[in-house]
Amino acid sequence: MVQKYNIFGTQVASHYLAIGVLGSLFGGSYVMFSGGSKKIPATPPINASSSDEADFIKKFMDEANASEKKETSANH
Repeated sequence: MVQKYNIFGTQVASHYLAIGVLGSLFGGSYVMFSGGSKKIPATPPINASSSDEADFIKKFMDEANASEKKETSANH
């Protein structure tokens, strides 16, 4: 004994309507809150006025990263 509703000329049982409403509610909230994939760059962009300045910044950052790795490995 199921209550049936006439929707677009066909009879649909009430439990199918409940499943459809709950499925669309949870499915919609999953899609809304899942977000998109964001790619974060490994390093910030270098805004240099010349190629020499960009090379200097890259060299400085490489040296700073190398010295930082030495310090962390020496402490452990």
